[in-house]
This record gives sequence, structure tokens and C-alpha cells, in this order.
Amino acid sequence: MKAWVVRVVINACALAIAAWLFTGIMVNGASSQDRLLTLLLVALLFGVVNEFVRPVVALLSLPLYLLTLGLFYFVVNALMLWLTSWLADVVGLGFRVRGFWTAIFGAIVISLVCWIMGMILPAQRTPAWRRAISWR
Repeated sequence: MKAWVVRVVINACALAIAAWLFTGIMVNGASSQDRLLTLLLVALLFGVVNEFVRPVVALLSLPLYLLTLGLFYFVVNALMLWLTSWLADVVGLGFRVRGFWTAIFGAIVISLVCWIMGMILPAQRTPAWRRAISWR
């Protein structure tokens, strides 16, 4: 449970940095607390999208991954960010991503920030159910 909360907070930080860097990524709220709550809820939504939708899209686009030597990874990440933006709009959260290139560059920044934060924070323990089915 702790690892899940840490991952949501890391995603929220990454989304905040991307929103700070790019004018096409907007987080709206009446106060700082509202924007923080919006970031946390969008990070949760982003995590759900990446957990359930991204593997299906990645599997279906495997030929494009191979054809572009992995560069399609950035497009899939941008699509997941766009999908999160659309779902946030449907739910009524104040988060929006405008433009394909903003989504691409925002996804790159989010990936980099999550990777760096994952390297800085101590390694998370592997859950017991995952250790039980491991081949190692």
C-alpha cells in the first residue's frame, strides 16, 4: 500500500512539473489546495490508465514499437496522458492537455521525472504475491 501511495505522489509531482513547463498542460483550481487535490486525483487517474489501458495499447502497437525501434513508446505515453486529460474532463477535474506535441513533450517530462524520483527514493519491496510467482 505504501508503494502505491508513493507512486501516486511521484506521478503528481511529475504532472506538476510538466504543467509548470508547458502552457498547454493546465491544472485549474480556485486555491493552491484545490490544485494540489486536482493533481493528486489526476495522478491517481493517470496511474489507473497506465496500469490497465497502457498494456493493452502497448501489446496492440507492438509492430509499431519494432518498426520505429521503440520511438513509438513516446507516442503511447502521450496518448495515455491525453486519455487521462479526457477522463479528467469527463469526471470534472480541472486538468487539460492541449495539443499533440504538448502531450508528447509532457509525457517525456513525466517519464523522466518518474524515473529520476524512482532512482532517488529507496527501492520498493516486491509484493509477496509477485515473489511467489517469480521465476527467479
